[in-house]
Amino acid sequence: MNVMETRALQRQGTFRIAVASLAGTAIEFYDFYIYGTAAALVIGPVFFPAASAASQALNAFLTFGIAFLARPLGSALFGHFGDRAGRKATLVASLLVMGISTTLIGVLPGYDSLGTAAAAILCVLRFGQGIGLGGEWGGAALLATENAPAGRKAWFGMFPQLGPSIGFLLANGVFLLLISALSDEQFKSWGWRLPFLASAVLVLIGLYVRMSLAETPAFARAMAAHRPLAVPLATLIGKYWRPLLQGSLSIVVCYALFYISTVFALSYGVSTLAIPRDSFLALLCVAILFMALATPAAAFCADRFGRRPVLLAGSAAAVVSGFLLPEGLGSGSMLGLLAFLSLALFVMGVTFAPLGALLPELFPTRLRYSGAAVAYNLRHPRRLPCPLPCAASRQWGGLAWVGSSGSAAAAGSCLSVLRMPETISEDLSIFDLKSEDGGVPFDRAP
Repeated sequence: MNVMETRALQRQGTFRIAVASLAGTAIEFYDFYIYGTAAALVIGPVFFPAASAASQALNAFLTFGIAFLARPLGSALFGHFGDRAGRKATLVASLLVMGISTTLIGVLPGYDSLGTAAAAILCVLRFGQGIGLGGEWGGAALLATENAPAGRKAWFGMFPQLGPSIGFLLANGVFLLLISALSDEQFKSWGWRLPFLASAVLVLIGLYVRMSLAETPAFARAMAAHRPLAVPLATLIGKYWRPLLQGSLSIVVCYALFYISTVFALSYGVSTLAIPRDSFLALLCVAILFMALATPAAAFCADRFGRRPVLLAGSAAAVVSGFLLPEGLGSGSMLGLLAFLSLALFVMGVTFAPLGALLPELFPTRLRYSGAAVAYNLRHPRRLPCPLPCAASRQWGGLAWVGSSGSAAAAGSCLSVLRMPETISEDLSIFDLKSEDGGVPFDRAP
């Protein structure tokens, strides 16, 4: 085989890896976001008794929040097996758990048929979605970064970061088509179930892509040189608690921005501002494109200038966007809403992109799956989740409080990043051999 053929095979391999990491996260986040969209539009009336529209919305967002409690558990569970059995098999399992849970939601009878049992089963399935997604991101980020060429870890780590944008656009696009094609009665009766049932087909595609991959070279070399850790989570908490907490705090800003500007904004726009559902979904479909555009640009900058400068700039911009929320979301102007949502999601992309490389770089190979996954998902119980307190604030009034909470989350992430070292020079293929015993020198000056 000549040099040109070898390079062609390498390009084909890296392309498959990028597609697999992107496709998996896009499918899993599609599954996760269709529930968020349904919670804002229809879950309350279908699964909870008719009391008041406000109480049904709060109950719907409460079930939405159950998955956020499950995600840290899923990250610990799948992280354990990802560090012992390998990245590939664990990613396949996480995709199956998410897909089965999502599909079953699509066939679950509502309150009129099962009474309170319908809500109880819904909570179990939503918990299953959280377990599956808790194990997804860490593995997808490792699949990309542990195969990345030198100097391009943030760029390759950007592909799983594009998954949420694509999954959200796909989820909202499907709901927008259904709302446009069906009557209100048809949509509430059975139309909302179709996106959940479509998940089964998407999961089969994702499984096909992932089953064709080999194990990452970094993990294979680590397992050849060392035995797997008996309990990676115990070592993680015992020796790497500081990067674990810092990594977790660094990502709070991302999802404070995201869920305020999507799930909460959709519910507020439809119920309080009386904007038609299809119009607001169209706004979100346009705004999410700004997040998708910001993601590769921020990843390029993170490989060029470092992870910390990009994260600090994005967090500072997020602080400002929180103070703009009352004017942008409360005005009722379609142009003002689009401008605010586009700004918030663009900043979300800036803060989100570098984390695909940063979080894996904080941990050694033999516990990297657990470390990246738990750090990514640990933030959720502290912030159960933004739509729930925001829905309460909608009932009581106070968009200024919603914006201030987003600014506070961004400030907390900014402070955490200031205390972290720059990780751009870390080599993931030998990181475990350098730091397995003593840990990363996190007491060094950033």
